[in-house]
Amino acid sequence: MQQEIRFATFNAFNLAPAGAKLYDNLLPCTQAEFEAKVDWTARQIDLLDADVIGFQEIFSQAALKLALSRTRNYQHAFHVGFDPDPSCERLSPSVALVSRLPLAAPGVAHALFPPGVAMPPGSREPDRFARPVVHAQVIVSPELSVDVLVVHLKSKRPDYRTGDSGDDAQQYALACLRSLVRRGTEAVALRVLLSNLARGAQRARVVLGDFNDVADAVTTGIVQGIGAPQGERLFDAYQLQRWADPLRHVGFSNLHDGRYSTIDHILVSEHFNGALPNAIGEVIDVIYLNDHLVLALAPASDHGQVLARIRLFDEAHGLMDAGV
Repeated sequence: MQQEIRFATFNAFNLAPAGAKLYDNLLPCTQAEFEAKVDWTARQIDLLDADVIGFQEIFSQAALKLALSRTRNYQHAFHVGFDPDPSCERLSPSVALVSRLPLAAPGVAHALFPPGVAMPPGSREPDRFARPVVHAQVIVSPELSVDVLVVHLKSKRPDYRTGDSGDDAQQYALACLRSLVRRGTEAVALRVLLSNLARGAQRARVVLGDFNDVADAVTTGIVQGIGAPQGERLFDAYQLQRWADPLRHVGFSNLHDGRYSTIDHILVSEHFNGALPNAIGEVIDVIYLNDHLVLALAPASDHGQVLARIRLFDEAHGLMDAGV
């Protein structure tokens, strides 16, 4: 059995075919721009060299497959992703999972909230995720499978209603509140899904994604299950890493208006929290690939990529801890 597993999360930033109209304020990319973006994405995927990668902002699964075909190490990887409704007037972003490790079964998308979770009355699409969650069971060895979920929670971009204007302070505030309520509701729905997994199969769990908020935000804490029984909780891989170096604190995945923040996270279950007695592995380190943000490379993503390296314990781990 391999002794290290590498998980990564990668917001690809509007990965869509040339000519596709995504937003009113964004021109479609040209064929040359699309080719450059696919090439950069392929190089970055190889640079991550992760066993499992969760992707966000995939407007076309075919575009992601094209990028995979241009990699050195992922041409035969397993791909789980579902394009939005083709009858829609415009493409919309979705998530995807790519794994070099085999899958126990075809991956699934969770579009609807679990029973009992819903947006307030009058909300648009009150019963579903804006970007369906993708879930797959990854086989590390005959003895170890990991439930991996890829998520992209609602952004902080104001959710205006028809006729609203950002020039009006009250309308702007209410629009921001709508976005927060949706992100919070999606966090609750995700927490219910994760708790159900923990109570059922009781396999190790990893969540990869763009949470659109920092690690100590209320919404991120909801997903982690803070306050829940330990067996249902998740832990921020960055906080668990064994080799953290405070002198090399360059852990950011987003650069906006000159502010550095980390809104892309990797969460792991107790199985990979080396401080807990039932752990089967530990997070060695968490690495941020973010030089392209400072360099402002044209084809690059506007997010840094996050990579977590997890070392699996061998049978002698307990004896080693005891000094034997």
